[in-house]
Amino acid sequence: MTISYAFILFAFLVVILVAKTATVVPQQSAFIIEYLGKYSRTLQAGFHILVPFMEKIAYKHSLKELALDIAEQVCITRDNVQVGIDAVLYMQVLDPHLASYGITNYGFAIAQLAQTTLRSEIGKIELDRTFEARGTINANVVSELDKASAPWGVKVLRYEIKNIMPPKDVLSAMEKQMRAEREKRAVVLTSEGERDAKINAAEGDKQRVIKQSEANKQQQINEAEGQAQAILAVATATAEGLRQVGIALSDRGGIEAMQLRIGEEYVKQFGKLAQAGTTLVVPANLTDLASIVTMATSIARKPAAGASEGSGRG
Repeated sequence: MTISYAFILFAFLVVILVAKTATVVPQQSAFIIEYLGKYSRTLQAGFHILVPFMEKIAYKHSLKELALDIAEQVCITRDNVQVGIDAVLYMQVLDPHLASYGITNYGFAIAQLAQTTLRSEIGKIELDRTFEARGTINANVVSELDKASAPWGVKVLRYEIKNIMPPKDVLSAMEKQMRAEREKRAVVLTSEGERDAKINAAEGDKQRVIKQSEANKQQQINEAEGQAQAILAVATATAEGLRQVGIALSDRGGIEAMQLRIGEEYVKQFGKLAQAGTTLVVPANLTDLASIVTMATSIARKPAAGASEGSGRG
């Protein structure tokens, strides 16, 4: 019985010893081992056995990317305006040995350094530019923090400003300024629209006048061409009539027919003259109709005689 109790006690002590010395390191983690208070080695992910009573786990680090909330702080801009700014910082432990022995608390140190660097960057610019220069501010803060945290084995990956809160009176002034700017932009857009409308209307009137003048020009050209064609047609018809008259006079009995026609026309026109007014001047040889017809006949015969002489010469 005594031997069995001793064996059970020994087994229990072995289990406790194994539990104390066997260590399992999770993935993306690193444990710092000290041997009698001095740095010994860094354990990576997996199962490890420590030397009992000699080695111990001094520090445990996560190698994952960490997000550190930077509390809101009051910063003063270049134009002496106080603004409250909070942010979030992303970092990662690259060297567990330096992170353990390079600084006591690298998270606290980086947070404090981020706040002081942010105050310095905000003091370089005016309030209006703090909203549009977030990217520049973030990059400058990351650059400064990365330089300072390199001896600690920590890499600062990103820094993002979450909120920028100016005082209430400044916010009210900014809202009034933005409202005035919007109203100004609306007035400008309205005036530009009216200007464009007037320009378009003037351009339309110009095109209409041009088209109308071109139409009038074409109309006058068409009318002139029509009148020219009409005059040409009348002249052609008159020439053809005179040619036919000449041919008729050269035929037998043509002279007598012409004399009869002249006499009739003379009497007809004289009758119209008598009806046109109350005063009438009568020619001295009015009753000598035969002499008038004879004179018209001699005139008509002269061209015919000239034509005969021309044909005889030919």
